[in-house]
Amino acid sequence: MRKSIRKLTVAIAVAATMSALSATAVSAARISNPVAVFAGIDKITGRITTFDVYIDETVQYGALQVTPKVCYSRDETEAQRVDGFVEVDEITLDRKIRRIFTGWMFADSPGLNAVEHAIYDVWLTGCKQQSDVPAPEATN
Repeated sequence: MRKSIRKLTVAIAVAATMSALSATAVSAARISNPVAVFAGIDKITGRITTFDVYIDETVQYGALQVTPKVCYSRDETEAQRVDGFVEVDEITLDRKIRRIFTGWMFADSPGLNAVEHAIYDVWLTGCKQQSDVPAPEATN
């Protein structure tokens, strides 16, 4: 009888802990942002450039075309974990477009999934709700 009471007590404690953990996870929901912020380095000049790109828009950085599909951040009360799903194409010398990267980039770990090109490197640094760059015009 004591063993079954002890098991029940442990089961209730585990359930309460799991409930508290899931409530915490809900409060750390992702925020979808309309602007992704990137940094790029031109390895020839050593110049680092920061640039904003609206979601589903393409910006050319050197020979690379960068297109963010989503950019997520967390509420300001939570530890920031910025990540984005990005596509990067290279314009080759014979003017062909070749996909060189499709995947998630994490601002916390820029070396994990940065795009490393012979001349240009690009990585995600953040997400924003607004940008000084004019928004692209909507096409109908």
